Amino acid sequence: MALPEPSEQSTALVTGASSGIGEQLARGLSRRGHGLTLVARRIEPLERLASELEREHGVRAEAISADLADSGTRDELAAEVERRGRTVEVLVNCAGYGIYGAFLDSGLEKELHQLRLLVEAVVDLTARYLPGMVERQRGAIINLSSTAGLQPLPFNASYSAAKAYVDFLSEALHSELRGTGVTVTSVMPGPVRTGFQEASGADHFTARMPGLAFKPAERVAEDALRAAERGRRAIIPGGPVVKMAFGPNRLAPRRLQLAVGKRLAAPPED
Repeated sequence: MALPEPSEQSTALVTGASSGIGEQLARGLSRRGHGLTLVARRIEPLERLASELEREHGVRAEAISADLADSGTRDELAAEVERRGRTVEVLVNCAGYGIYGAFLDSGLEKELHQLRLLVEAVVDLTARYLPGMVERQRGAIINLSSTAGLQPLPFNASYSAAKAYVDFLSEALHSELRGTGVTVTSVMPGPVRTGFQEASGADHFTARMPGLAFKPAERVAEDALRAAERGRRAIIPGGPVVKMAFGPNRLAPRRLQLAVGKRLAAPPED
């Protein structure tokens, strides 16, 4: 089993745990007996989830509010985890949102904030906790990429680029770490109906997706955890339909990638 066995001191640190895929990953880990450190900006849903998981599965679950796009807040998060005597043996990088619109219209600060959350925070937390995992010869990192990262997406440019970065980073690290007892799994979901669409203004994008491509967050999370348990390098969760719908995108001619991506992601005309 590539997921380490839980212990009293160990914790699975799950970012973006207040809803959607992150919440379901936390639930799946708690069912497997892992203690949890739940991280997101909104503390109330985290605390409710922590109480529920402790009650239902008898695990130690703690909630920490943090804006992971801020480097100082990430320092505070790491210090708080250490203060509580927790050892991060499973790291799940799931926090995120996407910008759906023209790059010229989104503005510098919004673009940089998205980049800090989707890329910088993943690199930061991985660099903080990976050395300890390697030293203990046990650990697992699950990074949420996306099928959006399989090709460049006009009008979703920075998000698709960030998710490609996360996938490439994860797969390269998986190869580097072979034989250490630590695995990194890249998870590339297709469309999932969660609060992500509303938060990202992506309703028009998802409305253009075929209904069969949508899978519930519970299925995505369970497929991701099973892939991590098997030590897999990467997975497109949701079964063969989703894999067949999005997997070939990586190999399609770039001109076709751009044409189809632009048609899907372009904002509706007024």
